[in-house]
Amino acid sequence: MRMFKVTACVPSQTRTRTQRELQNTYFTKLVPFDNWFREQQRIMKMGGKIVKVQLATGKQGTNTGLL
Repeated sequence: MRMFKVTACVPSQTRTRTQRELQNTYFTKLVPFDNWFREQQRIMKMGGKIVKVQLATGKQGTNTGLL
């Protein structure tokens, strides 16, 4: 199965101490090839930025930090 390993940066509203402060949350996840466009739209709507995209093989939900 073709998968993308996506690393993205999303602003987090739950970790802000003041209204001016903005914390960024970086995450890496495996996204199936068929769901790539939907995932890209979700990240952009949250105000995030896609940092890196790689082709990968594996199972969805595995911790990509340990590969």
